[in-house]
Amino acid sequence: MPLVNGGKIVDDSFVKLAVDTPLPESGDILVPAERFIAEADALLKRPGKVGVIWPNNRDIDELVPYLGKVAAVALVFPTFRDGRAYSQARLLRERYNYRGELRATGQILRDQFVFMLRAGFDSFEVKKQADAEAFMQTAKRYSVFYQPTGDGRITALHRRMQLRHSEGVGT
Repeated sequence: MPLVNGGKIVDDSFVKLAVDTPLPESGDILVPAERFIAEADALLKRPGKVGVIWPNNRDIDELVPYLGKVAAVALVFPTFRDGRAYSQARLLRERYNYRGELRATGQILRDQFVFMLRAGFDSFEVKKQADAEAFMQTAKRYSVFYQPTGDGRITALHRRMQLRHSEGVGT
């Protein structure tokens, strides 16, 4: 499955493990939420980065104590009509100030890419190579937004205010 991160198709350094898959001695791993919560101390002590696959029907507050220790959080879109992972992403970025990799996984459609970026996602597992390439183009297409969100970009209004201030207008 192609992974898009930073507007580029990249190799995924994380190995996805099931609940009952033996742990590799080292390397980056992505584990399901139930395994992470049950084995957090052991997982975080091993060499390599640890990421967690967090379903959209699980309370994000359970993950909060570990946010400074996990390298990636993969939020799941079980169907394209289920947008709870958008809310989870915004909470992680805006309320909890999570700065690690925030990955969208599951049923991701091309027309949702911009909304996912705006919600704070920075990497995307897509099903097809063509979708990965379309995402790269979509990410470059929009550079100015009106609404503030979790992606850290300044809004059009703030951009205008900065420009006016730098030119000495209105001071």
